[in-house]
Amino acid sequence: MKIKFILFMFISIWLALIVRVFSLAIESNTYYEKLSQNNTIKIEKIAPVRGEILDNKNRPIAINKLGFKIQLKPHLTQKKNKEIFDTEIKKIISLIPELDPKKLIKAYKKYDSYYNHDFIDIVDFISYDKMMPVYTKLSLRENIKIVPSPKRHYPYSEIAAHSIGYVSRANAKDIDDNALLKLIGYAGKVGIEKYYNSYLQGEAGSKKVKVNANNQVIKELSYSKAKEDRRLILNIDIELQKYISSLFTQKAGSVIVMRVDGAILSSSSFPEYDLNTFVSGISHKEWALLSNSIDKPFTNKTTHGLYPPASTIKTGLGLIYLTNGISPYWNVDCKSSMPLGKRVFRCWKKQGHSETGIKKAIRESCDDYFYKGSLKVGIKKMSDGFIRYGLGKKTGIDLPNEFIGTVPSREWKRKKYNRSWYIGETVNTSIGQGDFLVTPIQIAQFTALMATSKLPTPFIAKKIGDKVVKPKIIDVLNKDELKRISLIRKSMYEVCNHPKGTAINHLSSKVKIAGKTGTAQVVGIMQDIENRILERDMEYYRRSHAWFTSYGPYKNPQYIVSVVVEHGGHGGAAAGEIVSKIYNKLLELEYIKQ
Repeated sequence: MKIKFILFMFISIWLALIVRVFSLAIESNTYYEKLSQNNTIKIEKIAPVRGEILDNKNRPIAINKLGFKIQLKPHLTQKKNKEIFDTEIKKIISLIPELDPKKLIKAYKKYDSYYNHDFIDIVDFISYDKMMPVYTKLSLRENIKIVPSPKRHYPYSEIAAHSIGYVSRANAKDIDDNALLKLIGYAGKVGIEKYYNSYLQGEAGSKKVKVNANNQVIKELSYSKAKEDRRLILNIDIELQKYISSLFTQKAGSVIVMRVDGAILSSSSFPEYDLNTFVSGISHKEWALLSNSIDKPFTNKTTHGLYPPASTIKTGLGLIYLTNGISPYWNVDCKSSMPLGKRVFRCWKKQGHSETGIKKAIRESCDDYFYKGSLKVGIKKMSDGFIRYGLGKKTGIDLPNEFIGTVPSREWKRKKYNRSWYIGETVNTSIGQGDFLVTPIQIAQFTALMATSKLPTPFIAKKIGDKVVKPKIIDVLNKDELKRISLIRKSMYEVCNHPKGTAINHLSSKVKIAGKTGTAQVVGIMQDIENRILERDMEYYRRSHAWFTSYGPYKNPQYIVSVVVEHGGHGGAAAGEIVSKIYNKLLELEYIKQ
């Protein structure tokens, strides 16, 4: 019995061993074969080259400079490899002496670890001209790898800086949102570069290679090309942009030149800054100088500048009046002041405008007409009309993080402050002051509506690859408004062409234009002060912002030109010459043909 038991155990153990050997040798073969392949076959991602950005005449405004990056083999800081590491660093410095060895060592140690088996970037960019004389000497060293690495470059430096935007090194958050950035290393941070980043960056390619135990490539097994170099063509004319920049020397503000269908030929924010300083990283000194400037050069004022619209909204408000119970023949007797409760609301013109109807009120910007009209119509119809006309909401322009501004109303004030609305706030709103805030792009869109009866969505991109960007235009005016808007247009024409128009003395445009000036107060002026200080006598940063928004030609509206000059004082005086020169330039460049 004992012998049978021992024999049984012996046979059982051998059977178990045979089954295990079979499992390891046959059934697990596929598993271990795959595991073996992971050790010998490596898939390398290929970074795509970022697409170029061109203006509407195919002039490059964001390109890639040809260059290289230098990489070092990992694990060279270990004791046994320390001498090799030092030798390689010294070799690189001897061939390219302008490099800082301390920065190279710091860059290497940041990413060197037992878990990293990839070559480590120690130099992000060396230009083609500098690398070529030493390329062979470096690339033949087994511990050094030279990899093509284009660098973003902006040929026009600061021109159209806020619209074009820039790329710079991707941070951890960028990489979390977009895994491809770990490979590319750079991302669009602002402007068009950011808005169209996913298109411009392209898609990674891949290469499957066989490597040995030393991570050396033995054979290339497959290759998939990156989807790259995707071109983006803009509506922007860089020559026009350069010209407008020359007109805004030593000034702060914004200029927009837009086709009436929404295509942006020029979108400028001033002061501008050199985009190239951000590609490789800006110094602390440069950053402090720009970020501490009271003129806010980093702010794209076209979409992020919030200003009281002042009298620029009187055109749309006049249309609201005419379609909400106020007759085109209704007049007020402007005596330069309107008592309301314990306050007195004054017109900008000290002696008043006397008998004033809608056309004269817009032409000469009579505040009293709009004060009294607001009391008849009320804030509800005013705010509803303004929002329908495009204010107080995003225009939809293809730039990131557009601001919406504020159209004051009872509901807005209750929600924001939990306070009651006062009738004096209705009066302030009627002249574009108080809590009323707009962006320059909203005023440009609003002006296009006055010119064409249609509300366009502003757009900068003209062609994305092979796809042409089509205008988006919507109808927002009702039948009554369509019937009355011709009177508003005639009034805007008289602003620029009538002897008493607020812009007439400051224009030299060869194109017949229509428009509206505005003077947006920066510092509140007490209404009981009769003798107001002149804008030119105020300290610069206490002066009002100057608005002038326009369209032309008057009989066949084609373009909108909207300008705001920060602390410029009176709209016509500060911006009239700029607007005139822009229309003349549009003629010269044959955008407008007469």
